[in-house]
Amino acid sequence: MNTIYFDNNATTPVAPEVLEEMLPYLSEYYGNPSSMHTFGGQLHRKVEEARHRVAQLIGAEPEEIIFTSCGTESDNTAIMSAVESYPQKRHIITTRVEHPAVMNFCKHLARKGFRVTYLPVNNYGQLQVSDLMKTIEDDTVAVSIMYANNEVGNIFPIPEIVEILRERRILFHTDAVQVVGKIPIDVKKLPVDMLSLSGHKLHAPKGIGALYVRKGTRFSPYLIGGHQERGRRAGTENVASIIALGKACELALKNLNEEVVYLTRLRDKLENSLLQSCPDARINGDVSSRLPNTTNLSFEYVEGEAILLRLNEYGICASSGSACTSGSLEPSHVLRAMGVPFTAIHGSIRFSLSRYNIEDEIDKVTEIMPKIIKNLRMLSPFGRDKLGQSIKCP
Repeated sequence: MNTIYFDNNATTPVAPEVLEEMLPYLSEYYGNPSSMHTFGGQLHRKVEEARHRVAQLIGAEPEEIIFTSCGTESDNTAIMSAVESYPQKRHIITTRVEHPAVMNFCKHLARKGFRVTYLPVNNYGQLQVSDLMKTIEDDTVAVSIMYANNEVGNIFPIPEIVEILRERRILFHTDAVQVVGKIPIDVKKLPVDMLSLSGHKLHAPKGIGALYVRKGTRFSPYLIGGHQERGRRAGTENVASIIALGKACELALKNLNEEVVYLTRLRDKLENSLLQSCPDARINGDVSSRLPNTTNLSFEYVEGEAILLRLNEYGICASSGSACTSGSLEPSHVLRAMGVPFTAIHGSIRFSLSRYNIEDEIDKVTEIMPKIIKNLRMLSPFGRDKLGQSIKCP
C-alpha cells in the first residue's frame, strides 16, 4: 500500500537533490570546519556557501544567518537574546496561538518573573493589530508573533506589526518556520529584527535550523562555548545538514512561485470536495490569508483521532487539529483560542501538502473520507442531532 502523505506541516520528506548533496559530508568529507588544515577548510567554504543560499531565500545578508539545531532553538534564542540584551525591561508580548516553542518558553520566563501578554485572535484566527497597540508598554522588551500558524495556516499581518514596533523601537521576532519556502519573504522590505526557520519544513533533514538576526540588532548568544557562528552560537557545526539546508533553500527559491499556484490548486480541490461531500464540515481559519498548502477542517460529532486511525488504515497521513495526547482529551489551544464550537473542535483534521503530492492522491482522499465520516458518526453518540436523527453523509 502506497503512503499518501498529507502531514507536511509536521515534517517534509528530504528532497532527492538535498540528500545527494549532503551525503558526501557524512562519509568522505568528515573534517571539522574550524580546523586550520585544508581538509577542514574546504568544509568551511561549503558552510559559507550554504549560509549564502539560506540568506538568498529570505532576502538577507549571509552574515545575518546563524545556523541552529532546529526552529525551537531559534525561537528560544531570539527571545532569550532580547531579554538578556535589555535586562531593565520585563514585559513580553506574544499570541495565544503560538507554537509551543514560543508559548512554553514565554511561560518559562513568566515563572522567572517576566510579565507576558498573550494576544487573542477572533473566530477566524485573525490577529487584530489594535490589540497589540493596546498592550505595548514602556517596559516591553520584545514581541514574538508567528508569521503563519502551523495548525490553520493563517498568515498574520506582519508588515503592519513591524511598522508599529519600529516606530516604538521594540524588538520584533517572528517564527517563520511554516512560511519559509512556501511564500515569498524579503527581510529587506519587511524589516523584522529576528526570524526563525527550520530545515525539515522545507525538504531538508531534521536537526537543522537557522535564525536571521538583522545587522545592528543587539544579540546575546544562547549557547556559550567556542567561536563558531562568529561567537553567536557555540558548538561544532552540523556540516552535512547545513549543506542540506542550503540546497533546500536554493530549490525552494527556484520553484517558489510555481509551487504556490500548484499547492493552492490542490488544497482548494481537496477542501471543496470534502465540504461538499460531508455535511456539518467547516473550515477553521482565515480563507482570505493563509498558507497555500494548508487546510484545517472540522467534521462535527466525531473525534479527530478516530478519523486519523481510519485514514491510517488506507495509508493516508494527516494530523488532528485537536492535538490530543494519550490519556487526555484537551483540544488544540489554537482552536480553543478561535472559539471553535465543542461539536467541531475535537473532530478537526489538518491536511498539509508539499510539492511531492499529486492530484491522484487528492482524489483518493476525497473518495475515502466521506465514508469514514459517515461510519464514525453512526457509531458515535454525538453523531445524532437534537431530534435523535442520524447525521447523514453520502
